[in-house]
Amino acid sequence: MFEKLTRKFSDALRFISGKASITEKNIDDAVEAIKMALLEADVNLRVVRRFVNSTIEEAKGEKVLRSVDPGQQFVKIVYDKLVSFLGDVESGGRPAQALRLKGPDTISTVLMLGLQGSGKTTSSAKLALRLKKEGRKPLLVACDLIRPAAVEQLSVLGAQIDVPVYREEGAKDPVKVFRGAQNWARKNLADTMIIDTTGRLQIDQPMMEELGRLKDAARPDELLLVADSMTGQSAVDIAKTFDEKIGLTGVVLTKFDSDTRGGAALSLKTITGTSLKFVGTGEKPEDFEPFYPDRIAGRILGMGDVVSLVEKAQEVIDQKEAAELQKKMEKESFTLDDWLNQIRSVKKMGSLKKMLDMIPGMAGQVSEEDIDREDLKSQEAILSSMTRKERANHLIIGPSRRSRIARGSGTSSGEVARLIKKFEKMRGMMKKMAKMGKNPAMARQMAQMGGFR
Repeated sequence: MFEKLTRKFSDALRFISGKASITEKNIDDAVEAIKMALLEADVNLRVVRRFVNSTIEEAKGEKVLRSVDPGQQFVKIVYDKLVSFLGDVESGGRPAQALRLKGPDTISTVLMLGLQGSGKTTSSAKLALRLKKEGRKPLLVACDLIRPAAVEQLSVLGAQIDVPVYREEGAKDPVKVFRGAQNWARKNLADTMIIDTTGRLQIDQPMMEELGRLKDAARPDELLLVADSMTGQSAVDIAKTFDEKIGLTGVVLTKFDSDTRGGAALSLKTITGTSLKFVGTGEKPEDFEPFYPDRIAGRILGMGDVVSLVEKAQEVIDQKEAAELQKKMEKESFTLDDWLNQIRSVKKMGSLKKMLDMIPGMAGQVSEEDIDREDLKSQEAILSSMTRKERANHLIIGPSRRSRIARGSGTSSGEVARLIKKFEKMRGMMKKMAKMGKNPAMARQMAQMGGFR
């Protein structure tokens, strides 16, 4: 989402970074460029003014102008301002806006609010999957009784993630459905009820009255508004209205992986006083992440987000296997079998481009056009067509074996030969991978070896 903003901020910080001393003019030039970057990102005008004024006030103090490294001090000020405008962070990096749920012996309730088309039903299922992975026992409750097929959609999503869905056929009253779900949860030891509520095409009085009745009955621990980030400032206005009429504890922004400019994320906290808690980053049930203001601020400033990258890797890579792989890389005993396993692990982690953007200095360095997904598919097909013996020792793959592998993978003998040659070259570079984060050029070179043009 923040690619354009990241490039603009990088350009702005060039007025300051690396200078032995800075002047008020340097600061004015940098802040003016930052202001234009925020306006182009569709950040609310009031938020831009507040951001710029507070940055100027702090940056022109003696602490910066007389600092040992004023450039770094200025970047730190901008980073801190971004974090405070994006949300709150507790000590240890935990988002202060994390869900406040009760212990496992008491049922917690989360109301999911939003307009039709915002992704409310899908986000309900994604949240249920996330809580399930954290050890909770969620129950999805179908209380969207207006939109056709909403109940069926929630049931299908629940089946996909193996989370129970409470529904009542022909139901008209969401409060009655909630009461029935509450009894079911008690009997079946569910500890978290996630309620998919009614949404309409626009905010109206009947919808607000119904949500108010449901809120009074459920007394929820969390009221989360689901908003489409592609609607920009409209998402902020919708959040403000819901907060005034119902009261919100947080916001979920969907389509966070889109090419929108990011104005909604940067404006929400200041305009509504409500924190952004989760973001939807794709179409899969797993594409749902807590919103960490400090990590997002780091991405915007091109510092990367190594912590999130490591967390994603830990979800799909066993630590013992990773240690063994490290030894193989150091000794250049990495095999084609290892390569196949890594391709499959990377696919589980999601978008290759998003992963590269998390590496410091790599944000915006590789575009979607640079990623050749078909080449990755071709590599996996070729490797899968090899026998275990061939993947363990690629040196035994002669002309006849290449022909057989090509037939099995739907490729040519030349493509098989090129893959083996690429593998041999890549294996020799494995020792240098530790330098990848500090060297964008090398990162791009490694990317090319792994399936980029």
